[in-house]
Amino acid sequence: MTDFIENRTYAEIQIGESASLTRTISEADIQLFAALSGDVNPAHLDHEYAGASMFGGVIAHGIFSGALVSTVLGVLLPGPGTIYMGQTLRFTRPVKPGDQLTVTVTAREKFDDKKRVIFDCVCVNQDGKGVVKGEAEVIAPSEKIRRPKMPVPPVSLGGTPFSIQP
Repeated sequence: MTDFIENRTYAEIQIGESASLTRTISEADIQLFAALSGDVNPAHLDHEYAGASMFGGVIAHGIFSGALVSTVLGVLLPGPGTIYMGQTLRFTRPVKPGDQLTVTVTAREKFDDKKRVIFDCVCVNQDGKGVVKGEAEVIAPSEKIRRPKMPVPPVSLGGTPFSIQP
């Protein structure tokens, strides 16, 4: 793990350049996302209800995958200084606790006038099957930023501490 976080400026970003992160989704992640968002749909929290649903069990909030896309854009590519302008997502498969997601963004198009970049965004599970796809538009930073990497804040849920994967 690196001790610093560094961006790629608009001038440095190349069409086709990509960055990825991989994260295993836990039930605690789903519960914490429900607490933060207020989305307490029983498909995400109620095992009895979710077990009888078409998914056969609890599933992660779809937009949680979108939050992971935001992580890649804000931390890896372009990284610090990125301004998020918009995102489209299509959810193609459910994400369940224990699924390992790999989230990849790839620079598709650049617009010099406002330093905007369009990224293709794909999330695949541990079987290589797509769970989310879409695109994101950002204003990429013009200046190089290199900062100490901040630790993820500690979190407890119901009094039980757990660590969040960076």
